Amino acid sequence: MGTLIRNGTLVTALDTVRGDVLCDGGQIAAVGQGLDPTGHEIVDASDQLVFPGGVDPHVHMALPFMGTVSLDDYETGGAAGLAGGTTTFIDFVIPGRQDDAMDTLRAWREKSKVATCDYTYHMAVTCWRDESEEWLRRCVQEEGITSIKVFMAYRGAIGVEDPELIRAMATAAKYGAVVTVHAEHGDMVVELQNRFFEAGQIAPKYHALSRPSPVEGEATHRALMIAAQTGARAYIVHMTCRESVQALAEARERGQICWGETCPQYLLLDDSVYDRPDFEGASYVMSPPIRPRGHQDVLWNALTAGILQAVGTDHITFSHEQKKNGARDFRIIPNGAGGIQDRLSLLWHHGVRGGRFDAQRFVDLVSTRPAKIFDLYPRKGSLLPGADADVVVWDPEGTRTISAKTHFHRNDRSIYEGFEVKGIPTVVIAGGRIAYREGDLRAERGRGRFLARRVA
Repeated sequence: MGTLIRNGTLVTALDTVRGDVLCDGGQIAAVGQGLDPTGHEIVDASDQLVFPGGVDPHVHMALPFMGTVSLDDYETGGAAGLAGGTTTFIDFVIPGRQDDAMDTLRAWREKSKVATCDYTYHMAVTCWRDESEEWLRRCVQEEGITSIKVFMAYRGAIGVEDPELIRAMATAAKYGAVVTVHAEHGDMVVELQNRFFEAGQIAPKYHALSRPSPVEGEATHRALMIAAQTGARAYIVHMTCRESVQALAEARERGQICWGETCPQYLLLDDSVYDRPDFEGASYVMSPPIRPRGHQDVLWNALTAGILQAVGTDHITFSHEQKKNGARDFRIIPNGAGGIQDRLSLLWHHGVRGGRFDAQRFVDLVSTRPAKIFDLYPRKGSLLPGADADVVVWDPEGTRTISAKTHFHRNDRSIYEGFEVKGIPTVVIAGGRIAYREGDLRAERGRGRFLARRVA
């Protein structure tokens, strides 16, 4: 028995039509009008939209980071994603500078076994040594991992120097891998961090002040220059500011193949959050930081104009107690916040309902375009027969108030606390199975599958 979604308005990145979707055997079996319901479970999508499951290209699950481990793992993080309409995510395998990347990959595969939704990986390059090219070749050609990650920040830990960045990008170009880039001038960040700390300025707001927007803009420009000179295809993650958008726009205008991603927190919040009392500003400590007012409009305009191609979350959850590790030193506050459950509703409410772009553009940003960039399309990001049966039934008039009291993330804070959104999933189908229905989360431990990819 399959599942037949009937009488919905089907929305893809290209068009909108009335019709039905039949999910059977874990795949979309048919799309059309008046499909035969005999023998199938029926989902009535009248007055609702139907679109492909969300693809979050940027999450960190159960990540050892800054002296602790993030709370959401492949089970709980995947479940929260399903509750919000995300059916696939891409995590980052991050070896230490002295680690064997293949050993780290094996450890990631082990902890991924509890996944509740489908997933794949980016492989981080945190150093460059004799074995690095062979590791990267194996990832692309044997392990089904066609994208890497480089950090231009976090000096002395997982960050790379420019010669390492050049080698990583050149080798990625050789094997056809996409290079995802955390773009901040790492040495300048360290200089500013130490300057504030030595002056006794230790509160969360100095995290943001030590990573001003020109630091991100310069690194974005440099990363794109190196990508152009090495022939690499670069994808700049979690872009936050005017300077980085300008660098990306100029590169794309020159004809360079490159992409940009932002996150809801950078679209919807401003740096006043760091002034919240009782150390609550620590909840918003992430890198890059949330920017002053004005940068948000630039990001929205870049999404509308097609300068930015995707919206991820950088989902990584820590409790308030974990954040307190940095109560006397902003430099060691664990960086990150949750958002995988909230991404689609926030972008629908403020993007589509806000009049910034249409439903097709929304589907492209949260599903189709990341699937295409990272070699998952048309298996993911489409409503085509033969695609994986990852489908969202969406009520554009349904409402929800976001709160840590009701979200499925494991952390005890929400950076969107009290946000009211109109536009919510009513049914989420993952791999042909109803995983969420009108508040009833039916995520199953171990149900998610690793998605091996091949360079297009």
